[in-house]
Amino acid sequence: MSLPLDGIRVLDLSRVLAGPLVTQMLGDLGAEVVKIERPGDGDDSRNYGPPFLTTKDGQRTRESGFYLSANRNKQSVTVDLGMAQGQDIVRRLAARSDVVVENFRVGALANFSLDYPSLSALNPRLVYLSITGYGQTGAMAHRPGYDAIFQAAGGHMAVTGAADDLPGGGPTRSGLSLVDILASHYATIAILAALNHRDRSPDGRGQYIDIALLDSMVASLSHRGVQYLISGKNMPRRGNVGGGGSPSQAFKCADGLIMLTVGNDSQWARFCQAIERPDLATDLRFSNATGRIENRDLLTPALEAKFATRGKAYWLDALARADIPSGPVQELDEVFADAQVRQRGMAVSVPHPAFEGLKLISNPIRFSDTPLNRYEAPPMLGQHTDAVLRGALGMTDAELAALKAANVI
Repeated sequence: MSLPLDGIRVLDLSRVLAGPLVTQMLGDLGAEVVKIERPGDGDDSRNYGPPFLTTKDGQRTRESGFYLSANRNKQSVTVDLGMAQGQDIVRRLAARSDVVVENFRVGALANFSLDYPSLSALNPRLVYLSITGYGQTGAMAHRPGYDAIFQAAGGHMAVTGAADDLPGGGPTRSGLSLVDILASHYATIAILAALNHRDRSPDGRGQYIDIALLDSMVASLSHRGVQYLISGKNMPRRGNVGGGGSPSQAFKCADGLIMLTVGNDSQWARFCQAIERPDLATDLRFSNATGRIENRDLLTPALEAKFATRGKAYWLDALARADIPSGPVQELDEVFADAQVRQRGMAVSVPHPAFEGLKLISNPIRFSDTPLNRYEAPPMLGQHTDAVLRGALGMTDAELAALKAANVI
């Protein structure tokens, strides 16, 4: 069965996380992804360990967990972009591609004639995506940056963490590389839209896409950002307490934490019965959503005292029977052992040249007619160099040998 992006070729000049996540998604959707890596070193993220994948006899490979998370369904081709012959190989591949993805610093690839103006002159149908920290324009465009910088500068840390006056309070970064992940989603959407536009336009031209990590973080502030724009006030950090309803937070039970959200007044009435506090439902201070938010400091201690009296299983069962959104706060071992996660197939085993039964996280998209069932292991460095250059560019064994002798590939 064909996949949605069958027939699309992607030339991946990116490394680390945001760009590789984009091309991994395109590969999951069926595109052919050719990943260009430096000979000898490869993608920087190959070294972002431990943990590293180990062989059956316990030998450590060069495949870090970080690298493995963002590079399935790709072919690795080693090319030295600093050499004229290497640049020519990339230009020839770009001429036969639909999409180029890169995350070099602003202007870096223009030095090699691998920028959008140069490559689109060879291939007008090319959709070319650049991911940078600050974007292609503005006073800070040429500055470097990583995910944590933009969690800070883009406002995410300002709205994350406990209040300043609480123990451990203050702006807090996410435990995930959240900005890279968000930017990769915006970028993937942009590429799909640009391909659709190209294929519907009379001249069939591609276009250039400028994605900035800072922009992506600011755009993802969502309701917290708009709340500031309409009020002019910085909203307090609430830790595990949600801002859209009350109660909406983590509660400590006798044996651990659960998370719950009461989103409307009918849920509130059921919630009060479920936790054996029907008196709260008739308390005028808490009878509607606005009142529960305004009086959160009065309501929360009463709920904390109640949940502390019994274990997680008891309360989760009571809340589920009352149809109240709730769930346990789980460590990663509990997440991947969770029955629902397992039934949804969110971990998948794939064959790997150095490791049997490599486990990866599945793509969460569920199509009815084109299921995403392609899971090829993230490639080892240069694993597909010969095959791609022979198949895509028609190179002979003698040409490949000469390029290897010159350390181009």
